[in-house]
Amino acid sequence: MTQVLVSAASNQTGAGLGAQAFDIVGPVGVVAVRQAVAAAVLLPVARPPLCRMTWTQWWPTLLLALVFGTMNLTLYLAIDRIGLGLAITLEFLGPLTLTLAASRTRPDVVTAILAAAGVYVLVLPGPADDVLGLALGLTAGVCWAAYIVLNRVVGVRLTGLQAPTLASGLCALGYLPVLVTITVAASWDASAVTRAVAAGLLSSVVPYAVDLVTLRTVTPRQFGLLSSAQPAMAALVGLLLLSQPLAVHEWLGIAIVIAANALAVATNATTAPTERAAGQ
Repeated sequence: MTQVLVSAASNQTGAGLGAQAFDIVGPVGVVAVRQAVAAAVLLPVARPPLCRMTWTQWWPTLLLALVFGTMNLTLYLAIDRIGLGLAITLEFLGPLTLTLAASRTRPDVVTAILAAAGVYVLVLPGPADDVLGLALGLTAGVCWAAYIVLNRVVGVRLTGLQAPTLASGLCALGYLPVLVTITVAASWDASAVTRAVAAGLLSSVVPYAVDLVTLRTVTPRQFGLLSSAQPAMAALVGLLLLSQPLAVHEWLGIAIVIAANALAVATNATTAPTERAAGQ
């Protein structure tokens, strides 16, 4: 639970800082910097064994690199088009669907529904006629679910941070033309660089490391449910970092999400040994 909250707090703080650079370099530019920073920090530390990797290690890592690039880009583009609340709601449908699909007992289903209700109350998304924005948000949700599953796989097949490090490096190479284009166009200023780099550290490096460790101790179902803390943390970060006051329904949504996460932890304490044994 603590690890997921740390990941959520870091991720949402970085996203808030990165969004402040949208007007200067755009969502694509921020994503490009995020991946470059993640690769620059992680590669010297993890040092993936490229020459010794087998195909069973390569294929989930390659897919993880694709997910990294697609998930971040589609979410930022969705936020830019349909707003933070609706974008986060749509993205959370990914891990929520994963949780419901893996649920086998009534408490599992009740907890998942409670978390979904909390997120909905938190953001109270209104109608939107931006079909592309909606599609981008849903795509981010699919990527988030894939991220959970793939992190579970690569965490078993590669030691330490080798898999997310290599995936970040490959993703950074894919976004290299974007960095070159922005640099040539002289779009950068000190403020944009600082915010984009902070987004890379807080929204990529920290969550990648924490999530990988977490998924070695909990199942994808449990992780997907605990991810409901992300929208609640986004609201709190908005209050503390951006001085955005919270409405009554937002406080109520946060309370429901906290209750759902507490129930998930209680359920995890009694079912985790069985689930982990079944997954081995």
